[in-house]
Amino acid sequence: MFACNLFGVDRQVYYRNIKRKSVKESKAIEVVSMVLYIRKSMPRLGTKKSYHLLKDQLKPLKIGRDKLFNILRANHLLIQPRRSYHITTNSHHHFRKHKNQVLGLEINRPDQVWVSDITYIGRRENPCYLSIITDAYSKKIMGHYVADNMNTESSALALRMAIKQRKSKQVPLIHHSDRGLQYCAKDYQKILRKNGIVASMTQNSDPYENAVAERINGILKQEFMIDKYNLKLNLMKSLVKESIDTYNELRPHYSNYMLTPNQMHLQNIIKMRTYKTKKNTCENDFASV
Repeated sequence: MFACNLFGVDRQVYYRNIKRKSVKESKAIEVVSMVLYIRKSMPRLGTKKSYHLLKDQLKPLKIGRDKLFNILRANHLLIQPRRSYHITTNSHHHFRKHKNQVLGLEINRPDQVWVSDITYIGRRENPCYLSIITDAYSKKIMGHYVADNMNTESSALALRMAIKQRKSKQVPLIHHSDRGLQYCAKDYQKILRKNGIVASMTQNSDPYENAVAERINGILKQEFMIDKYNLKLNLMKSLVKESIDTYNELRPHYSNYMLTPNQMHLQNIIKMRTYKTKKNTCENDFASV
């Protein structure tokens, strides 16, 4: 007599359960391996976006989104959001501050609105600042520059990089930013005027008025962890470039209906997914990313 019969368990049921458990474990190992491979280039990519990238591979295994969540939770691989905030805006200056041109504006194509921001990514020993220009429609990072200072020239270099990628000067374009000294400076505004770009600025210190820029900064810091390394300037530049290339080419966006920024930027048919939010004086949050 088998031991399982002593406990009132059918032998076939007993071995079937063992086999089922073994199959589940092997599937889980395979799934974890897939996710970890993706996270080599996107270290903190969330489960929803991981599922979107892996669903063709998961389908034969009969793993849906909920099962993927359960497997990652059991293996402590769910991503917990982290928040950090450093003030990089100096709006106490004598330069002209422009009106907000994007509140209530329907964004329906690439190169309609660019959003600009500066974020701190360094350490006390090696302070670094990332100036960034992002297309509000496609979420593509159009231009960037890493420097050890926050002067106007650093922001201007990011703007010049973005302008080189602009498709047509004949199509109206708005440049939206906070009221920082860098963006109000004469040299920066001169570049905008020369290229027929309309200046737009937030009306107060509310980050929701520049939500897309704040969100992109968060993605680069939380998912690509560009602010976690204590690197010299030249190495930080290489790290940021590699992260931005991966972000533009590989990372799917919820607001882009899971297209990458590069894919979204190549068309103007898809309507950008937006969510309106009331927060203090802000009337419109560009989009969920």
